[in-house]
Amino acid sequence: MSLYAIADLHLSLGVDKPMDVFYGWDNYVEKIKHNWNEIVSPDDTVVVAGDISWGMTMEQSFADFEFIEHLNGTKIILKGNHDYWFATKKKVEDFLEQNDFYSIKILFNNAYEYEDYCICGTRGWMNEKGEQADKKVLRREVGRLTLSLEQGIKTGKKPIVFLHYPPIYASDECYEILEVLHKYEIEKCYYGHLHGHSCEYAINGVRLGVDFKLISCDYVQFTPIKIL
Repeated sequence: MSLYAIADLHLSLGVDKPMDVFYGWDNYVEKIKHNWNEIVSPDDTVVVAGDISWGMTMEQSFADFEFIEHLNGTKIILKGNHDYWFATKKKVEDFLEQNDFYSIKILFNNAYEYEDYCICGTRGWMNEKGEQADKKVLRREVGRLTLSLEQGIKTGKKPIVFLHYPPIYASDECYEILEVLHKYEIEKCYYGHLHGHSCEYAINGVRLGVDFKLISCDYVQFTPIKIL
């Protein structure tokens, strides 16, 4: 069994918002399906770090989740900034169960064990240049990351963190999220959100004691990357 990760699938099989209009995203759904099933086996696990579907509701996202369900492996998904379909964890889990999407799990205020590790994470927060931070949302995300890590620590296993937003981007840092990573002595953090030219300013490698890696879909050539 292996653990993989990818972010920003941006599926739109149920709504008219294809990513093909953007440079480098041509035939991206076909690429995701081919590349994913080429390397991921049914016994593997893939963490999908946010921006799953462009659907505004669970119903609009049905075709996207059906697509994900038929990809190999167990999928652990977390919320991104464009996942407007996400109402509550209970509603999402009910939707998945009602439609027999049993290979998909939600990472939200919880953690999952994986061999000697535990998978933790949340959407996170990104300080946009020139914009004042939404302190309420930031506090909420800090709390969710903390809760996830606390749940993970109870397993006695080493946590790996997955975020949607990068906690560091170019010279900007989200201190509150970084403080949580340092408090729990996180060594590896994977994130998405960045696309195109933005990837030039992504942090890949060790910064402030944490090994960061960008896993957005176009950056990793629409192929899940192997973590363990």
